[in-house]
Amino acid sequence: MDKLKRVLSGRDAEEPGALSEVIDATSLGWGTRVKGFIACFALGCVFSVLGSCLLWVPRKGLILFAAFYTLGNIASIGSTLFLMGPMKQLKRMFEPTRLIATIVMLLCLILTLCSAFWWHKEGLALLFCILQFFALAWYSISFIPFASLFEDFNDHDSGRCWNCW
Repeated sequence: MDKLKRVLSGRDAEEPGALSEVIDATSLGWGTRVKGFIACFALGCVFSVLGSCLLWVPRKGLILFAAFYTLGNIASIGSTLFLMGPMKQLKRMFEPTRLIATIVMLLCLILTLCSAFWWHKEGLALLFCILQFFALAWYSISFIPFASLFEDFNDHDSGRCWNCW
């Protein structure tokens, strides 16, 4: 009877092997995933707020801000790995609808850290932090269903245009 249930539910008709037992043992339950998401997202928020507070430290404040702000964004993005899983998250990040947003966001994260630690250009680090904010917003909006429908409002030929003001 168990074999019939497994076949009807889409599972293999074979008895569970060692590999499937390992996968079942290492996968996280939903409650653990939510707790991991909350903890990682909260850590990201703490890093971002700490970076904002460290902005006013003399001499190294801007570099500390850039580093902690970037780490906060990385932790916040990483928090979604708990909800979706790493492979599904990576597949969704690089779907054609959000490929450009993902590349721009990752490039801004990397360039912020490079300008702060490698090139030692504080103004460039601040510029990349600002670009990082907009890139992360663009990336986040790309996950909202039907967000691309707002492009229909920019139809100049029909007279309906949000940007015509």
